[in-house]
Amino acid sequence: MSFQGSYLTAAVATAGVIGGAYCAYSMYQVYQKPQLPTVWNEVGTLKDLYVYPIKSCGPIILSKAECTILGLKDGWLRDRVLMVVDDKNNFITARAHPELLLVQTKVRSSILTLNCNGMESIDINLAEVIALQTPKPATVWGVTVPVYDCGWEASEWFSRLLDKTAISFRLVYYASQNSRQWSNSINKYFKFTKNDTGALPDEVPFHLINQASVDDLNTRLDGSRMTPRNFRPNFVLTGAKPYEEDDWKFIKIGENIFEVIKPCTRCLLTTIDPETGIRNTKTEPLETLKRYRQIESPEVRKITGSAPRMGLQIALRSGPGGIISLNDIIYAA
Repeated sequence: MSFQGSYLTAAVATAGVIGGAYCAYSMYQVYQKPQLPTVWNEVGTLKDLYVYPIKSCGPIILSKAECTILGLKDGWLRDRVLMVVDDKNNFITARAHPELLLVQTKVRSSILTLNCNGMESIDINLAEVIALQTPKPATVWGVTVPVYDCGWEASEWFSRLLDKTAISFRLVYYASQNSRQWSNSINKYFKFTKNDTGALPDEVPFHLINQASVDDLNTRLDGSRMTPRNFRPNFVLTGAKPYEEDDWKFIKIGENIFEVIKPCTRCLLTTIDPETGIRNTKTEPLETLKRYRQIESPEVRKITGSAPRMGLQIALRSGPGGIISLNDIIYAA
């Protein structure tokens, strides 16, 4: 893709405003800002830090990132601000298209590079996408969101990856500054606020997994082994006890404070090997997790069903702009 005069100037000028983009949200319930803890317990350190530029695609591993209300960022690199949609502009994920997990990305300046085994790499200039495209509607989890179309080259690339023939899939880029609207299924049990849904993640912009909990899970599995990457976290905690995170209300990483919004209930995506895209024939780790990691509250179970819990969905409660780095001390309250 090439820049076109004034469009490039406009794109660069708006990079800080629109670059990551997030859409509007209306609250389902009134939730007042919580009082932050004053006493913290040290529980471990930050082992790994992941950002997923494209929903359901491979991660970028970072050593540090800026923490904003709407997710991790490092310049133009932002968490889950792009997604692949079908010919009806509905989002698709690796649950149905596991090949997506094998897509690797790089973001340098405003250039997004896509790579996947056996395919040529392509570059997409996100600044040019913003400058030249007009937002159009797409759908994620039943909610309409504004997006920019990333062009025919990206469409052809993903279509060949996923169905080998027709140009029936498109890559789109989130086109708003605000969090997306939440679906009407939200209820009084979870403390979502208008800023807690981010752009295109399933639920909230930040997800933490405890390495010790994954290690304990592996002792219960027969013939399978999972890593934190099966659970697609942003943060991997090391040094805590298994499932200690179940009792936490707040988490502090460095100087950044997060509120625990809800446990992360797991789906079939965890059963697909993130390195190979191959499904686990025994539907692990879900089957094992279902035996001992169910939500206990009957009322909450009406919403979550039989999906087991593993990891935490968290939202930023300190001021934006703080930096999170590998080996930061993690505290809980």
